Amino acid sequence: MRSGLRIGVLGAARIAPASLIKPAERNPEVVVAAVAARDRSDAERFARKHRISQVYDSYQVLIDAPDLDAVYIPLPNGLHGRWTRAAMQAGKHVLCEKPFTANAAEAREIAALARDSDRVVMEAFHYRYHPLISAAEQVIASGELGPLLRVEAAMCFPLPKFSDIRYDYALAGGALMDAGCYAVHMVRVLGGENPEVVAAHAKLRGSRIDRAMTAELRFPSGHTGRIRCSMWSSDVLRVGATVVGERGRMRLVNPVLPQLGHVLSVHSEDGRRLRRFTHRASYDYQLDAFAAAVLRGEPVPTAPSDSVDTMTVIDAIYHTAGLPLRVPS
Repeated sequence: MRSGLRIGVLGAARIAPASLIKPAERNPEVVVAAVAARDRSDAERFARKHRISQVYDSYQVLIDAPDLDAVYIPLPNGLHGRWTRAAMQAGKHVLCEKPFTANAAEAREIAALARDSDRVVMEAFHYRYHPLISAAEQVIASGELGPLLRVEAAMCFPLPKFSDIRYDYALAGGALMDAGCYAVHMVRVLGGENPEVVAAHAKLRGSRIDRAMTAELRFPSGHTGRIRCSMWSSDVLRVGATVVGERGRMRLVNPVLPQLGHVLSVHSEDGRRLRRFTHRASYDYQLDAFAAAVLRGEPVPTAPSDSVDTMTVIDAIYHTAGLPLRVPS
């Protein structure tokens, strides 16, 4: 007998236990029912370790399995569009890791397919589903900060293993794609609009891969913005966002993984306060939202149309920095 939402995983990815498998164990509506990997032995080891009942010989065989409702895609960036497209064509709902696609053109193509489908397609910006971000949006919407002046977001961490796929142009790698997509998405959410890219500067690893990126932004309403991201730079660890208005300032400390510790601080004419929220994992909230969308038709904020806007800004940053756009693998 079928039980709730049955999900298959494409690839024995390191992120999958935290992002899906453990949250599913805590969610009575979800079962992680299958896994496939390029090497079946990898999939079998992964399945044994995480008590997944079914192993498939290929991604396509898993996608075609009639007893699965949805597919989770934690593959390298350049493969996201290809397998999201294949999953929709097989009638599956899709939870796809960020960034949604290799570039904006591919995102628009997938978004058009999703519009013509009755399947749920959702980009896995898990931070977006944590109460910390909702609270930050409420502060901005309340007018407490006054008209916005500037929005900044940073996502910097050290990744000195240069053989990692995130440094591989052929797999749509780069700091902006991996870390920076969070910063881009965050300034879009907190800035309330899609910004224009005014300037961008990359630090390179090789000729085409950005190990760090900084971009200056301007929003249609007149406020400005900045994103910083890196996988290897002097900015060793920086994860946060700041919103400055005419009457106050708000700071978010560690909004990307708030379950590991976070703070929302507001300093305005109304005074100064700090807020903290539940340490329940952002991935749990994300899976709740995905299940609710599939099972009950509830809307999600990281639908393909939102992904198109994010990838459009990412493409513009690469173009302004003088680097080639990423391409599907």
